[in-house]
Amino acid sequence: MTVGRRKEDVVPASSPSGEVPARGKRADAQRNRQTLLSAAAEVFVASGVDAPIREIAARAGVGMGTIYRHFPTRADLVVAVYRHQVEACAEAGPALLAEADSASEALGRWAALFVDFLVTKHGLANALRSDSGGFDALHAYFLDRLVPVCGELLDAAAAADEIRPDVEAYELMRGIGNLCVGDDDDPRYDPRRLVGVLLDGLRRPQSS
Repeated sequence: MTVGRRKEDVVPASSPSGEVPARGKRADAQRNRQTLLSAAAEVFVASGVDAPIREIAARAGVGMGTIYRHFPTRADLVVAVYRHQVEACAEAGPALLAEADSASEALGRWAALFVDFLVTKHGLANALRSDSGGFDALHAYFLDRLVPVCGELLDAAAAADEIRPDVEAYELMRGIGNLCVGDDDDPRYDPRRLVGVLLDGLRRPQSS
């Protein structure tokens, strides 16, 4: 039986004064924070974690004061971007498996996202400086969230007989990480191309 709501039970979209309810304000603040983090991640990938704050503000379409209100120090911003990217990588794995034409394609696309994340990760220690305990905690969080996701992608591709089945998620992620360490703004070195070569080495030959 459907029970009709009384008029007084309906929560208005805004208060009589026109103000947005507190829950709406929190949702707006969370969206604004996510926009800032996405913009900062793009800038860090392109220019490193020492990129000017004004570049991030311009990418996000906000004033510099807005960034400092959310993240008082650069270390606060870098750590928040790090966690934001970990979650983005974690959520991307299942989504890519659902939409890609093959599990191996999903793995390749996920690896590209992981490389972008690693570019930011390599600047994290310098940003945290003396807070080695904070770095260790973030690294453990990174492993807890991403190793299972990479494992799911590898298992799916192996089950489809698209890649060799004897590669563990941790060792693949470690290998990709080692390839990315050598970037260092050397125009002759492209870690993404070498990660592609690494993934090609996992694939089983296709029968004609």
